[in-house]
Amino acid sequence: MARVCEMCGKGPVSGNRIIRKGLRKSKGGIGLHTTGITRRRFLPNIQRVRAIVDGVSRRVNVCASCIRAGKIVKPTSL
Repeated sequence: MARVCEMCGKGPVSGNRIIRKGLRKSKGGIGLHTTGITRRRFLPNIQRVRAIVDGVSRRVNVCASCIRAGKIVKPTSL
């Protein structure tokens, strides 16, 4: 399954995982020191739901923020 929202195009974003050691200056220490930086991925919350697209009910991959915002219309059950 592709990790891309079919409504807004939201996809994976890369970033860093930063490991720090030490006590913060505000807590009375000499400050935090970075001991390691690792690349990581922030993945969107993609859900596979039924939605009405062009008048037809079909399954689409959409992110949770689009579902909450009401950007998709779910089919009514009889």
